[in-house]
Amino acid sequence: MASPDCSATPLRGLAGIAVDHLTVGYNGRPAVVDVTLSLQEGSICGLVGMNGAGKSTLFKALMGFLQPSSGSIRIAGCSLRKAQRRQMVAYVPQSEQVDWQFPISVWDVVMMGRYGSMNLLRWPGSDDRQRVQRALERVDLWPLRERQIGALSGGQRKRAFLARALAQGAGVQLLDEPFSGVDINTERLIIDLLIELRDQGATVLIATHDLESIPSFCDRVVLINRTVLAYGDTSEVFTQANLLRTFTATPSSYAPG
Repeated sequence: MASPDCSATPLRGLAGIAVDHLTVGYNGRPAVVDVTLSLQEGSICGLVGMNGAGKSTLFKALMGFLQPSSGSIRIAGCSLRKAQRRQMVAYVPQSEQVDWQFPISVWDVVMMGRYGSMNLLRWPGSDDRQRVQRALERVDLWPLRERQIGALSGGQRKRAFLARALAQGAGVQLLDEPFSGVDINTERLIIDLLIELRDQGATVLIATHDLESIPSFCDRVVLINRTVLAYGDTSEVFTQANLLRTFTATPSSYAPG
């Protein structure tokens, strides 16, 4: 069967993320090894593993920040490079990866999600401004749009970067520990929004240590410790035995994420 054509609007049922025998690392030393998985459109997948197991490394590879030493990544049938050009992947980073002292407003942070759709001068049009406003309203940050990003609370910061991802309008959403340091109301808002995105056909991959909430909103789960230990429907994979295996093995000391 021929591979589907890469298109700006992929067909329903096409894998939003397809990773095939991926190995990637730092300075020639692998951090994730021989990872293969396929995440369908219209699904939420939890990425679960201890610190140092390779979750953040996998995200960086999916974003094109790290070059694989072997294997491949396709986004909605596209090469990763083409998917990047088409702004098909949005990323919500860990808080530790952000310079909160940088003098930029909440509005400007969210507008960054529109940069890939603008011309070289990055001058926003009315559609860009409308999308940013809708994204800020969706995460309850519209009244704080002029505030400096570092002046927000931990939960508000998470919501600002989630709004940036929403404004981008990508079909694939990657979230790295979005529940870390947030209150229960923000966690609920994020979960509700992810479910809404899934129902609209998005592919959502979320790394989280909040194991209790996973069965409530994740359709599938990937258990990782430098390689995929188990992957499939949450009801089948998210078991005590699999979690024990995931969190008792010792990841390599040189795996940064």
